[in-house]
Amino acid sequence: MKKDKANIKVMVGLSGGVDSAIALALLKKEGYDVEAAFMRNWDSLLNNDVSGNPTLYDPTCPQEVDYNDAKAVAETLGVKLHRVDFVKEYWDNVFSYFLSEYEVGRTPNPDIFCNKYIKFDAFLAWALEMGADYIATGHYAKLEEVNGELVMKKSADKNKDQTYFLSQLSQAQLKRTLFPLGDIPKSKVREIAEKLDLSPAKKKDSTGICFIGERHFRDFLKNYIPAQDGVIVDINTGKEIGTHTGVYYYTLGQRRGLGIGGLKDYPENKRWYVCKKDVVNNILYVANDDEDEHLKSDKITLTDVNFINEELKSGTPLNVKLRYRQKDLPATYYKNKDGAYLLFPKPYLAVTPGQAAVFYIDEVCLGGAIIGDLFYKGKKIN
Repeated sequence: MKKDKANIKVMVGLSGGVDSAIALALLKKEGYDVEAAFMRNWDSLLNNDVSGNPTLYDPTCPQEVDYNDAKAVAETLGVKLHRVDFVKEYWDNVFSYFLSEYEVGRTPNPDIFCNKYIKFDAFLAWALEMGADYIATGHYAKLEEVNGELVMKKSADKNKDQTYFLSQLSQAQLKRTLFPLGDIPKSKVREIAEKLDLSPAKKKDSTGICFIGERHFRDFLKNYIPAQDGVIVDINTGKEIGTHTGVYYYTLGQRRGLGIGGLKDYPENKRWYVCKKDVVNNILYVANDDEDEHLKSDKITLTDVNFINEELKSGTPLNVKLRYRQKDLPATYYKNKDGAYLLFPKPYLAVTPGQAAVFYIDEVCLGGAIIGDLFYKGKKIN
């Protein structure tokens, strides 16, 4: 027998933004017993967040602004608000990983591990201790029960779909989760917020690093990974054509901020792209053609493979999203004694080690993995 909603306690992660505010409002309207919690996961002073922090000297730090917005929402809706601290958990499980990936030349996506270890682990565990039956967030994703298991699907608003960032979650985590915004377009969310006169109604969406916010990225990284100037080399000729400020700070496929335009003996209408990072020797390799073979890959190895439901059989065709805003691309999943990998039907450009490869079949998010090594025509290229 199903419990009456009034007897189902839901702890909503309230960030101070409009999405979580409306998630809370909708659940309360549906009759759930709701409470809310604001998570504090970053301490700029404790974590030496000085260089690259544009808000360092603001009279009120952005985290307190967000808390005040969350507090105002909770008061308007008549909901109890908790404030919980996961600063240590965030550093140990998310930020340390973030730094270690940059130190070996990869480009991580901290939001994915922030969800896995903070919002849907530390916060979930705390909420259950507080007597909650479920947690809820303002993520744009849908959950449907199929044969006793939850299937995660893309949200109705495809422009806001966030299943990419939820691809490392487990069945156990999802069974304790509600996503109230899965069927609602973002425009409707803001419309509801305005009707309810909630303070974040016109607040811009958060960007930047999960729970840290906007930073001048290179300067921010220098707080934790010392920079060292090095040379930029044309990968096709071996010629030194410029200098960089630290090989860690560049991403495969990057074409802005290289400072090597207008070189003699090179076509002026061709852009330069980062195609390889030699962290050991501090060399940044570039190519001046977006179709250069050093930017192509037709196979990638996978680490941290996670399936939300049953694992796919080796040889299964699927679609993969290799960056958040990128369209889904066809691929085939394989697994052998050496591990899991994807084969592409044609070469894809600027695939980036450390980013997530998220698996889909139609609207269903099957899970995902972290991109490891890149190959083209049988040769490792990263």
